[in-house]
Amino acid sequence: VQLQASGGGLVQSGGSLRLSCTASGFRLDDYVIGWFRQAPGKEREGVSCISDSDESTYYADSVKGRFTISRDNAENTVYLQLSSLKPEDTAVYYCAALYHRWVRVCLAAPNRARYRGQGTLVTVSS
Repeated sequence: VQLQASGGGLVQSGGSLRLSCTASGFRLDDYVIGWFRQAPGKEREGVSCISDSDESTYYADSVKGRFTISRDNAENTVYLQLSSLKPEDTAVYYCAALYHRWVRVCLAAPNRARYRGQGTLVTVSS
């Protein structure tokens, strides 16, 4: 069983990236999937979550309107489209799979993850 985030990189302020969360050994659509990030010297932050049941989506206020989370169940992948990036978005981003009971508090519950992948670094230059 493995969960992996990819797609990070160096981008200029205002640019875009698409992160991918892929899994082996289990189906992502059986879980709530959350994206979290942690910048150096800062607390871990919930960025976005997508429900397993009705694909409801949740966003942190800091990224609302700029980031979009989505699923491709055929590819067993969850994406996070990052747009209008700002230097303060610089962080290691990782994805995690949570049971449905955590869906409404997903952004605040990274420690409830059933599976957590290694992160991918996003660096936004000014």
